[in-house]
Amino acid sequence: MALNIKVIVGLLATGRITTPVFAFNIASPFSQVRPSPQYQLGSTKTVSTFVSRGFGYCRPSLSLMMAPKEGVSTSSELRSFVESAGDKLLVVDVRNPDANVEPGDAKSLIVAGLPKGDYRPSAVSLVWDRNTASMPLPDDSIAKDAPIITHCGGGGRGQKAKEFLEANGFTNVLNGGGPKETECWNEYGDK
Repeated sequence: MALNIKVIVGLLATGRITTPVFAFNIASPFSQVRPSPQYQLGSTKTVSTFVSRGFGYCRPSLSLMMAPKEGVSTSSELRSFVESAGDKLLVVDVRNPDANVEPGDAKSLIVAGLPKGDYRPSAVSLVWDRNTASMPLPDDSIAKDAPIITHCGGGGRGQKAKEFLEANGFTNVLNGGGPKETECWNEYGDK
C-alpha cells in the first residue's frame, strides 16, 4: 500500500498557498506527480483549511508555518513587554520605503504602512542601511532604558537594529519581527 503525501511549496505569512500543491505516491514519487485541484496557484484556501482536512494518512496537527527568524521574540514576550511599557513604548520600524533599495519591503508595506502622524503613534521610521550596517538612532529625548521594539518585514533587519541599538547603549530592546510574523505583529503593530 502506498502512502499519499501532499507537498506545500511557498507560503506567504497570510497563510495563503502561493504555488501549486502536488500529490504524489512515495513508492514512485515522480511517476505520479499531479497538481492537487483544491489548492492551485492563486487559491484562496488558507493553510488552516488545508491542515484541517489533513494530509492523507498524516495527522492534521502538523505545523506548516515557517519558524520565525532567529532573535524574534514570541508573541507572549511581546504582549508582556507592551503591557509593562505602557505609553513609554517606542516601536522602531526599520523598513525602507524605497522598493528599489529593499524590494522585499514592498509586500510588508502593503500590509502595514510606515508610521506617520496618528497612524502608529508610538512608532518611528529609522531605516536600516545594509550598506553601512547602521541606522539613525532614536531622538535624544528617548532614554537608554526606554522599552523599544524593533521590526522590519519579518525580523532579519529587526534583529540587526536591536543589536545596533544595544551596541549604542539601549538596554531594553526586543525584536518584534514584523508584519510577516502575524502573531507577534498583533501585539504591537497598531502602536
